[in-house]
Order: sequence, then structure tokens, then C-alpha cells
Amino acid sequence: MVEREVSTKILEYAAQYPVVTITGPRHSGRTTPCRMLFPDRPWVSRKNPEDRGHALSDPRGFLERFGSPVVIDEVQRAPELLSYIQVICDEQQRAGMYVLTGSQNLLLLDRVSQSLAGRAALVTLLPFTLHEAYRGCPPSKLEAVLYTGFYPRIFDRGLNPTEALSFYVSTYVERDIRQVLNVRDLSQFEVFVRLCAGRTGRLLNLSSLGDDAGISHNTARQWLSILEASYVVKLLRPYYRNLGKRLIKAPKLFFLDVGLAAFLLSVNDPTQLASHPLKGALFESLIVSELLKRRFNRGQTGNLHFFRDSKGLEIDVILNYGLEAVPIEIKSGKTLNAELFEPLARFSRLHGTVREPSLVYGGLETYRREGVRVVSWREAASLVR
Repeated sequence: MVEREVSTKILEYAAQYPVVTITGPRHSGRTTPCRMLFPDRPWVSRKNPEDRGHALSDPRGFLERFGSPVVIDEVQRAPELLSYIQVICDEQQRAGMYVLTGSQNLLLLDRVSQSLAGRAALVTLLPFTLHEAYRGCPPSKLEAVLYTGFYPRIFDRGLNPTEALSFYVSTYVERDIRQVLNVRDLSQFEVFVRLCAGRTGRLLNLSSLGDDAGISHNTARQWLSILEASYVVKLLRPYYRNLGKRLIKAPKLFFLDVGLAAFLLSVNDPTQLASHPLKGALFESLIVSELLKRRFNRGQTGNLHFFRDSKGLEIDVILNYGLEAVPIEIKSGKTLNAELFEPLARFSRLHGTVREPSLVYGGLETYRREGVRVVSWREAASLVR
């Protein structure tokens, strides 16, 4: 089993808070760190129909039956437990009493925020990082990484990525979406997801997306919120010192797993990516997800932005540290020319509080050039301090 980078943070939270809640997308590998970190605790799975029935009919008796400390898997299947866990935590006031896992952020975190506010530490576990997937030795072939993605099951069981991701999409649409949305035509929702994949790395235009999918603007917004809540996509807000502008301007859309995006674009072999028109967008999604994973694994928020002004200046990613900003350009090519460094120089002149401007590219070397840190795609996560 692969030791997850977030493990240190989970143990730290378990020593500080009564409840640790671990959420993430379906098949992101939440079970593995829980079994490795808490091997002696009782393990309760909501997938077990008998346990789920007991939890729903008699929540208090269910919790008394297993006691604490305990790990409760897929807790979103019995959210009624959370109110009773709150009472027990208030009565006993001990750290590390419950570890809860759940794959449906939309259903789970609303109940957590209501019932366990101040009592629960929240951990977001996305699929493998590049380092976790390849045990610290990522391949030199970028196309293979873009095609495969990072869902743990693909690596643990040596699965064919195209087949595994096909089953993933079917399961996600047919099970999860039916539970949270009244979608009459599930095939239409799948078309919507594929259209989103074609827009990864681009500014979000909800009206255009809705028109192409044959749905209203409001429906497109609702469906997109489901994709974000279930960790399929991430919306990056623009970087402005004025918070109001940041919230009202159009965000950029990114898929959190590049392999899933490639599958939805009908890529079924890594060689197809060598000349694919969206290779650059997929590469940008890869780097954005690596930066987010590093932040989440360290207990940080996903505080990434992008920059675009009316004069045509664009910066792919801004790491926002409050008073400081780290601008990052992302280019999939292996050859760099002087023009690629100009946006970083212009941004640095406009914003005096810039630290370590960086350029992530498709090559394998990391070095400095023209005052910019040039970083191989295999080391992109190191940009998060």
C-alpha cells in the first residue's frame, strides 16, 4: 500500500480534534490511510446493509455498539449519526474519537458544518499525487501520465485506464448523480460532463456551455456545482486584490484528474496526446491538480488563482499568500524561448509583492533563467511552500 502524503496531517488532527472527517472523490483512496494509520480501531462500513439499517433506525444504539475510537466509512450514507456524534463529543471532550470518511462532499460537509462545527478537522484527499503514483520515480513520458491520471485503483491493480475510467464515469453518473439531482436524461448529463472536459483550462462561459449541452443557464450552473462538490472539477477564481472583483469575474475550469479529462475527450492511447489540440490544456490541468494536492495534503486551502487583465496580460496560476503572490506560467513544450518569460516579468513590474516567479514546462530539468525558476513538470508540487 502507498503511504499517502496527507498521513502526517491526519495523525496531527486526530491528536487535536474529537472528529477527523476525510472527504474526496469516489475511489480517491480514503480507505488506505485510515487502515494504515488506525489499524487497531473498529472499522464500520456504511456499505454493509445491516450496519446501515442499524445506523438509520437506532443511531444512538449504533454508536454505543462500536464505542470510540472508531472509523466510520462512507458516513454520508447515514448522516443522522452526526448529531449523535456531536452530543458524545461534547460529553466526553476527547481528541481522536471518530474518523469519518465520505465521498460525497455535497451531502456530507453540510451536515458536518451544522453538527460538528469546531469539533471536526476536515481533510480533502484527492487521487494520488505524481510522487505517490510513481513511488518517487515518475516516467519521462509526459503523455503516459496525462493518459493514465491518478486514481489509486488503476495503479494498485494494474488496470487499463480507459476501461477503469469508463466504469468510473458510469458509476458516478448512475449512482451519485441520481442521489443528488433529479436528472431525467442521464445521457444528457454525461454529454455535459464531456463538454466540460473540452473546456478544461479555459474561462468558464456558462451560457455557451448550457447552449452546447441543450440545457438552460441555471441548469448548467447547478450541474457544474455538482461536479465541483464531488471533486470532479475545480473552478479557479481570478486574482484581484479587490475581493469583490475576484468573486464576480468568470473563473477558469479545471478537471482535478487529468486522466479522467483525457478519457472524456475520447483519448484511448497515450500516443494520441503527442499532437492532441488540447494537450496544453490537459498539461495545465495536471499542474493545477498537483499544486492543489500539495496544499490539501499540508492542511492548506486550495488558494489558487489566475490573472488576466484588459491589456492581454495572462498568468496561468497565482499562488496567493496574502501579501505575497507567486506567479506561475505553465507550458507543455520542452523548448523555452525568451517570449515565454515576458508575462512573468510584466506581472512582476505591476505587482511589487511578487515572490519567486516560476515557469513549469514539459521538460525534465529544473534551473533558473532570467530571474525565473524554471521547473520540470515532475517537480511542480515543490512550488507550494
